[in-house]
Amino acid sequence: MKIKRIAQGVFIAAAWLAASAAHSADPWPKARPIQLIVSAPPGGGADSFARVFADKLGKVIGQTLVVENKAGANGMIGNDAVVRAAPDGYTLGFSYAGALVGNKWFNPKIPHDVQKDLLPIAQIGGGGSLLVVTPSFPARNFADFIKEVKAHPDKYSYGSWGQGSGGQLAMEAIKQQTGTSLQHIPYKGVQPVLIDLKGGRLQVAFVDSSSSLPMIAAGDLIPLAVSGTRRTALNKDVPTLNEQGVQYNSDAWYGLFGPAKLAPEIALQLNTAVNQVLKDPEMLERFTQMNMSNPPIKTSEEFRQTIASDIENWGQIIKAANIKIE
Repeated sequence: MKIKRIAQGVFIAAAWLAASAAHSADPWPKARPIQLIVSAPPGGGADSFARVFADKLGKVIGQTLVVENKAGANGMIGNDAVVRAAPDGYTLGFSYAGALVGNKWFNPKIPHDVQKDLLPIAQIGGGGSLLVVTPSFPARNFADFIKEVKAHPDKYSYGSWGQGSGGQLAMEAIKQQTGTSLQHIPYKGVQPVLIDLKGGRLQVAFVDSSSSLPMIAAGDLIPLAVSGTRRTALNKDVPTLNEQGVQYNSDAWYGLFGPAKLAPEIALQLNTAVNQVLKDPEMLERFTQMNMSNPPIKTSEEFRQTIASDIENWGQIIKAANIKIE
C-alpha cells in the first residue's frame, strides 16, 4: 500500500513537471500575463492613459498586461526595472520623453543608458506644450510677444512645471534663437502655474496642452505657440514654434520599451500591435481629449531615431543654457 502511494506521488509530480514544462514552452505571449512597468505614480494622467493602453494592447496580442507603477527619480526607477528584467517579453516598460531624454543629461549617475540598455518598441503619441500669456500681457501673437520681450530684457518672468522641464527647454530655444531674455520660475507641476496665471501673479508660461484648455476657452489664457512639431487637436489655429521661425523639433511622447536583448521578433510583433491600437477609435478620442493630434505611426527603428534626435536637440539647448537640476 505504501509503495502504491509513493508511485502515485511520483506520477503526480511527473505530470506536474510535464505540464509546467509544456506551459513554459508556450510561445510568447501565451505562457503568462505581461508585467507593464509604468514610470509614473498611480492616479495621474500618464497612469490612467497607460491603463487604457494596456487594456487595448492586451486584447490585440491575446494576453493580459498587468500594470505596476514604479515612480520616482523622474522615471529612472521604473526604467531601470525594465533594464534589469529578463528579455523574454514578459516585462515591458511604459515611459515618457522627460524620463528618458531628460535623465540622459540631468542625471550623470543614472545607472543605465537609454540608447544601450533599453529597446524602443513603439512611440505612443507625440505633441507639444503651449506658450500662453494672460490678457494683461501686451501681445496677442508670437511675433508681437518677441518684440515686447526683446524691447524689455528681463522685465518678464515665465513659469514652467519645473527645472529642466520641456517647457523650460522650449523657452530656452526661443531665447537662444531670438536674442530675448526672460527669467524662469520653476513650479512643482502645471497646476500651480495655472493658479498663478489665473491670479495675475504670472503673465507668461509654458503649460501642457490639456489642463490649460478650460482657461483658454474662458479667455483667461491666450495661446501663442505650440512647442511640438505639429499643431494640437483642439487649438488648430495656434502655429508651432517651427512655423513661426524658431527651430524646435522635439515632441513630448509616451513609449513602450523592453530590455535591450529582447528578441527582435517579439519587438516587431509588439510594434505592429501597438500601431494597431493607435488606430483604435477610442484611443484616437483619448488623444483628442489630451489635445494631441492623431499619433504618428512609427517602426521601432524610427522611434529609436526619434530618441537619438531628441537627445541631441535637448543636449544642445541644455548645454547652451547651462541648465542644471540640483
